[in-house]
Formats: sequence, C-alpha cells, structure tokens
Amino acid sequence: MVYFVYMNLKETPFVDLTKMREDAGLTVRGLASQLGISHVAVLKWEKAGKVTKTEFLIPMASLLGVTIDELIGRPEPRKSATPGGKLGQVFREVSDLPRSQQNRIISFVEDMLTAQKSKA
Repeated sequence: MVYFVYMNLKETPFVDLTKMREDAGLTVRGLASQLGISHVAVLKWEKAGKVTKTEFLIPMASLLGVTIDELIGRPEPRKSATPGGKLGQVFREVSDLPRSQQNRIISFVEDMLTAQKSKA
C-alpha cells in the first residue's frame, strides 16, 4: 500500500537540519551517501531549512533519529525512541545478529558503561 502525503513545502517553517544531522553524528557526505543522493542536495536542504523532496522524509527521519513531524517543523515535536546516525545503524545491524551474539554485545557494552561510571 502506498500513501501520499500532501504538504505545501513553501509554507513549512525553517528547520535546523544541520543541527539534526550533527546531533545524529553524520557528515553531509555521510547522510547523502546513506540516502543515495548528492551531498549538494543535502547542503541545499540545510540552507533552505527544509527537505524539498517528500520521498526522502521517511528515510531521512530514520537516519537522523527524529520524527517526520520534527523534520518538517511541526510544533511540539517528540523524540524518536530509536537513535539515528551511526549509533542507529549499529543498533539495526546488531538486531539482525543471533540472540547469543546480541547478548555478548550487550554484556560488553554494560561492562564498558559500568567502568565509565566508576571513573566519574
């Protein structure tokens, strides 16, 4: 099933796409590569403060770890439950591993976090 979203891009508010991208730990080229587009397109969107091609809203929101509402500047956005950027990519890849390997990774990360907390 395909859904079409109608939105008037001329009336959307300015969104700080640069900050969203940086918060997700992505470079312009890294985001562009993951979206399969030119880095120039990403730079134009950041300068304009809006994504001008609606077919990129869902994948871009996922990569940035934000909701589509946040991406288009709707008031009172809420944070996505899953992280974006490199961390989100790693989480997605780990979720495809067998459960035993996932548990080993979880144990390793928990040990690292415990060691970091004891240093602080």
